Formats: sequence, C-alpha cells, structure tokens
Amino acid sequence: MAQELRRIIATDCGSTTTKAILIEYIDGEYRQTVRGEAPTTVEAPLNDVTRGVINAVTELQELARLKYDNPDILLTNGETLIVPRQGDNGADAYVSTSSAGGGLQMMVTGVVAKMTGESAERAALGAGAIVMDLIASNDKRANHEKIERIRQLRPDMILMAGGVDGGTTKHVAEMAELVGAADPKPRLGSSYKLPIIYAGNTDARDIIKETLEEKVDLIITENLRPTMERENLGPARDKIHDLFMEHVMQQAPGYNKLMSWTVGPVDGKLENIPIMPTPAAVGNIMQTIARNYKIEVLGVDIGGATTDVFSVFTDDHVFNRTVSANLGMSYSISNVLATAGVKDILRWVPFHIDESELRNMIKNKMIRPTTIPQKLEELVLEQAIAKEALRYAFIQHKEFAVSLKGAQRQRGIDEAFSQSTSGETIVDMMSLDLLVGSGGVLSHAPRRHQGVMMMIDAFLPEGITRLAVDSIFMMPHLGVLAEISEKAATEVFEKDCIVYLGTCVAPVGKGKPGKTALSAEITLPDGSTFKEDIPFGELRLLKCGVGEKAKAVLKPQQGLDIGEGKNQEITTQLHGGVVGIVLDTRGRRPFDLPENTEERVGLLKKWMRELNAYPESILK
Repeated sequence: MAQELRRIIATDCGSTTTKAILIEYIDGEYRQTVRGEAPTTVEAPLNDVTRGVINAVTELQELARLKYDNPDILLTNGETLIVPRQGDNGADAYVSTSSAGGGLQMMVTGVVAKMTGESAERAALGAGAIVMDLIASNDKRANHEKIERIRQLRPDMILMAGGVDGGTTKHVAEMAELVGAADPKPRLGSSYKLPIIYAGNTDARDIIKETLEEKVDLIITENLRPTMERENLGPARDKIHDLFMEHVMQQAPGYNKLMSWTVGPVDGKLENIPIMPTPAAVGNIMQTIARNYKIEVLGVDIGGATTDVFSVFTDDHVFNRTVSANLGMSYSISNVLATAGVKDILRWVPFHIDESELRNMIKNKMIRPTTIPQKLEELVLEQAIAKEALRYAFIQHKEFAVSLKGAQRQRGIDEAFSQSTSGETIVDMMSLDLLVGSGGVLSHAPRRHQGVMMMIDAFLPEGITRLAVDSIFMMPHLGVLAEISEKAATEVFEKDCIVYLGTCVAPVGKGKPGKTALSAEITLPDGSTFKEDIPFGELRLLKCGVGEKAKAVLKPQQGLDIGEGKNQEITTQLHGGVVGIVLDTRGRRPFDLPENTEERVGLLKKWMRELNAYPESILK
C-alpha cells in the first residue's frame, strides 16, 4: 500500500471555503506536508465547484513546486489534476468531501417519534445529513400540516422507517399516503423524481411500492429497526451515501466533473472514490480512531451557524452524531443568548459588564459574522458564549444518544448502562478516553490553555480524559481517506491533525469546601514530584509536554470517584500535551458557581490564573 499510495490530494468543499491538503509517504510514514485553500465556487457567477478545487490545489502546487523544484508536480497547465501519478508528477489518489450548497438536507418519517422515528434520525445524521424535520404518526400535527411541511421544506431525499418486521402495517401505510399526497419536489434539479428510501417493516414493502413507486424514485433497503431490541442502520446509511452521489451531487454545479476526478486504489485497482458529505467524513475518522485504538471518543465541531457533536461509546463502538442547528458563534450567536440566557453567559465572565453591552456585542457579531475579537474583554465574552453553546449542544447530544426506547433489557448493548430502564444515554463521561474539539473558537484560540478551559467547563469530563483539538480542521479529509487507507488516515490524524492539549483528572461527587478532594503524587518527566492534598473546588496545572507521560498515584477523598469507585486509589500514567495535566477538584457535575458576584468573580479569576488562560491584566 505504501508503494501504491505515495502522494494523496484531499479536498473539503465547504459552503464558503475549499480546503486542500497534500499527504505524502515520507521515511516510512504518512504526513500532511502542504495545505492550500480558496473560496468555494458552487454559486453564481462561476457555478462550478471545480474552479474552487483547482484554485485550492494551485496553492498546493505553488508550495510543492518550491519543495520539489518542479512546476507541474500536481497540476498540468494549472487546469488538470495529475491523477494517477505519472513518474514523479501527480498524485496516486484524489479524494474529496463536500458540504457546499447547504450539504445534504433530509426529512425522516417514522411511526413512533421516539422509537422508529429516532432510529431513522440517527441513520440520517450518521450519514452526514441535516435533518430538517421528523414526521411521525404520533407527532400531534394534523395530516394537512404534515403534507404542507413536506412541500415547504423540499429536502434532497426522505428516509422512511416504521414498524418492526412482522408487525402491523397500518401506520406505515398512512405515512406513505401522506408523502404521496405531498408529491414532494427535490431542492436541486426539477427534471428528476425525489429519492425516497424505505427502511421499515418488510411486510409493508408492497404497500409502499403501490403508493409511491409512480411518484418518486423509490429505493427499498433493510429495516433499520427489525426488532425492538436491535438497530440496523448500516444499509440505510449506505443508501443515503449512494443517493447523495447519484442525485444530489449530480444536480449541484460542477460536481459531475469533480466526481470523475476522485480516484484511488481499491483492492489493487484504480476506482472512483465517492465524494462524502463533510460531517459523515468526520464521523468516519472518529469511528476509525475509536476502533483502531479501542477507545471511546467524543468530538465537537463548533461553527458559525451550527454545532456538530460526534461520539463513539460502549464496547460495541456505537456511533452517534447530532446537529444543533441553532447554536453557533456568528450567524446563530443570538440563538445561544436566547437558549442560555444572559445570566448563564455572564457567570463565566471574570469582570463586571453591563447586560446591554453583552447584547450589543452579540448582535454585532451576528450582523458581521467574519469579525474576530479586537479587545481582550471581547475575547473573554466570546469564549463565555462558546462554553454555553458547547454545553447545550452536548445536552442535546446526550438526550439523543440513548439505548433503544421500547426495548426489553437485553444482554449486549444495554450492558453499558448501570440502570435497567431503556432510553438511558450511552454517553458516559467517566469511561470517555478522548475529547476532541474543532472549530475556530477552539482550534484558533490565542492560547491553547483557553481551549482546555472551554472544553473542561462545557463538557465537564469525569475521571481521566485526554483533551485534543483539530489543528486545521483536517478531519473531513482524513475521514474520506480512511475509505482507501486506514493506515494513512490514522497516521496523519495522530501526527499532524490532532494537537494533544493534555489530560484532565477530575474526581466526581459532592465535597465540602476546604476538605481534601484528591491526594495526588505525580512524578513528572523532568524528575520532579508534585505531591499535594488538593482541597475541593480547585484547579491545578502541571507541565508535561507532548509525547511525555507522568506516573501518578491518585486517591480521591470525601466519597469522590475517579473511575474505580468512591475513595479508590489508582496508579496510572497521565499523558502530557501542549498545555499539560489539569487536576480539577470542583467535584459535582454540573458544579454550582456562587450567586454572589464578588465571590464568583474571585473564583473565576483564581481558576483562570491557575490555567494560565488569560494575561494578568484582565485578571487584576
């Protein structure tokens, strides 16, 4: 494989920017060597996504030319990618992801919203879609409202689920009649029928065909909820990917040409590599990393308009993705204020500020979304807002990433839960191994310490958790690359994509102020020893660099738990990072900040000073 894949070009065609990277096989390993970007050109006046791709790869070409002293290493005459490689010129593979043109927009239907409807939503979200609406038999809307909703939204495709195999077909038939009556038209392209995937009760297939086959492009696949106890999301997700390529991409300007370019070796033969929706690619690399390293992973991508949360939990590596479409740091920043409220945002601000000043700052950011903070106070406010956006996106994710509702307790997936009731979240922060942050506010924080602070305060990790950020938002490229080479994807992820910030150690439980929460003895790589009985409500930061490990003996006190049970001592190794090792003894999740302003501001300043998050000028 190393000989077949010596040089790879990968692009991510975003809604505003097309990002290109060059990955090369150097000294026995894969590394990301060059990066370029250009505005995406899917809209007028160019109406051709390949122009943006060529412009981004041209930047790669210019940087690679300096490296290799070769004017045509990636492009021929600045217009055509040299794939497959010809001698020393060109690349062995070209892969791409896309969220241009609004990404993949879907509606899903189910019989019971919290059962088959939710399973359909999980399948669509996992395939990288934005779910515009969920329509179910029991969602309390009148039939004419549901029909009008389908007509108004004009999704790229609809996923229909409902019923377990061998169950009643009545409600599934009713949903088919609603969709048929709506006679939905696709968002892109007027000359073809809307694709509809049916992944419900197999006994209802003939009814579905009779009702919909003449009106839509009907695709039938395996039931995604064959029994109450089991989800089978894979076939539905595969069909969504196929239809994304065949229908949505075919209609988007320039994608036909781009699809003919994407090529790479599969089982020793050169084949076209399907373009993947950007969120699906991020989910793919998350699952690849979780599977290869046998760890549980939680990732977040906070953007200007939406916040995506990805997770892989339990021994079965159950993958979930949620999109908080109303939580973002520019276009949707006012929605964060409306969701969290002024009080919850200001509780993270270590100085006094008038409410109207905060509101003005938020409105200015919304109407000028590309601006960045000019003053230190504005940066602190923006990061306080980010904490609440991340916190609420994570709450929504935990509510969605659950065991199967309506199921009897079975041996298997439900063994991940301590309680026997169905519908419990599978997100267990105590067992989480790696927390990855992405998006401008996290990846481009002026100090990496600020990224650590935002992630710890928003996600409240428990036990022992490694923290990292995506250096340049490379995860989509690596997600689609994993389709042809997991080795290349995981090596670049580990060495160039992820910036390890360090490890958070957080004993959990109620503690009394002033009493010892954690007795720690940590031998650091430089030979020094940190030994302290840390009181409840404190933060400590220890220097421990990237690639370094510290030997630690940790004993939680006062009934606190660090992963092995209350008051149970553990001996372990803690990974370092660009920030280091954080010991967080604030205990209960979520912890309560004092109501008294002076007391709260004093605590915040102490914590921020300990984490070295901001200059002393703002913490005086």
